[in-house]
Amino acid sequence: MTSNGWLQIALFGMIVIAITRPFGGYMTRVFAGERTFLSPVLRPLERLVYWCCGVDETQEQSWRTYAVSMVFFGVAGFVTLYALQRLQWYLPFNPQGPGWSRCWRSTPR
Repeated sequence: MTSNGWLQIALFGMIVIAITRPFGGYMTRVFAGERTFLSPVLRPLERLVYWCCGVDETQEQSWRTYAVSMVFFGVAGFVTLYALQRLQWYLPFNPQGPGWSRCWRSTPR
């Protein structure tokens, strides 16, 4: 490994160590339900998402509801990933150009 690689690993480690205490304190306040410096911005957004999904934030989830939610989340993630893979030729920013143009050619490049 080169010295540049070791330097990057050391820098990453120092950044992780430096943000551990402030980020851990923030996460502790969030999980305890206390107000944080981001609450005025994120709390209205959180309420909007809860309202759109029909979630009552004061009610606990049962294990069955949680299990069904996890299954549906996994299925939705699989379908999204599959669609991205199948449609990647037609998506923007394709480095090989738009895929639809290949459909009209009878001979390969």
